[in-house]
Amino acid sequence: MPELRKDPVTRRWVIIATERAARPTDFPRGEVQANASETCPFCEGREARTPPEIAAIRRPGTNPDEPGWQVRVVANKYPALRIEGSTDVTADGVFEGMGGVGAHEVIIETPRHTDHPAVMPPAQLASVLWMYRERYRDLDRDERFKYLLLFRNHGRSAGASLSHPHSQLIALPIVPKRAMEELEGAQQYFAREGRCIYCDILHQEEAQRTRLVWQNEDFVAFAPYAAWCPFELWILPRRHLASFGDLGDGHLLPLAGALHQVLGRLHTCLGNPPYNYIIHTAPYEGKTGHFYHWHIEVIPRLSQVAGFEWGSGFYINTVPPEDAARYLREAALPAPVAQEAPAG
Repeated sequence: MPELRKDPVTRRWVIIATERAARPTDFPRGEVQANASETCPFCEGREARTPPEIAAIRRPGTNPDEPGWQVRVVANKYPALRIEGSTDVTADGVFEGMGGVGAHEVIIETPRHTDHPAVMPPAQLASVLWMYRERYRDLDRDERFKYLLLFRNHGRSAGASLSHPHSQLIALPIVPKRAMEELEGAQQYFAREGRCIYCDILHQEEAQRTRLVWQNEDFVAFAPYAAWCPFELWILPRRHLASFGDLGDGHLLPLAGALHQVLGRLHTCLGNPPYNYIIHTAPYEGKTGHFYHWHIEVIPRLSQVAGFEWGSGFYINTVPPEDAARYLREAALPAPVAQEAPAG
């Protein structure tokens, strides 16, 4: 029997289509990551093919825009928004607009072409997360920016135009609608119950355990109750923090472990599926510390949004979250990839 479920934060409804219930083997296998090639601008030794380096973790004695880096940040060559300009609002009757001001950067996660996070050593992934946090903090200094979106596209059908492991950030002059929906839902819950809704979700998932996938002392990973797509996953910090920028050094490796476990199990269970992950965090200027809770959402791209979803705002999920969590708990981590020689 199909079931309707409501997301407790955004109040979005989802149809859990139990009569269509799918198994991991019912989905197409993922896209194979290409080996390093002479055309990849992100491989070590090809630093001149990217815009100038903004930040990097480097071996001592190495210079910017040269080999010797562990994580490297550059401006996006084709940015959605540009750093120059004003955020003054213009009005024309019922229409409103502003200049396309923002920052659009690429975080190149490793010199190695095939080391995506599912097979990346957790210590390397912790370095990537450290760079996320440092870029988050640095861009907070620009008063024009109200929100920073950190995200990763894995696989061409998830929006990745290059297969070399990389993430992106976009600093925005406004708070996006998706973030506002979460903030409003969390604020209303706090006004009604006096507690953070994300903390309550975390405690209930730990108590019920049917949707729990993995946990350590600092983070919990689970399939959300009203998952809008098959195998959607959330990673929540146990410590209540509104802003990703407040993540401490001591929590970077535990977060890398949680992300590695989640993405590794997806990789094994679904055959390296395309996915997006997004860091959901408080706005730069928002006084949200008492009611909001930063987290990561992982969205495998296994189904398409079609006319019903666009027309109704409902989503149809063919894998009950309880089943998805069970499949992932049973999945093993993938073997590390063989390390190729650096590109010349």
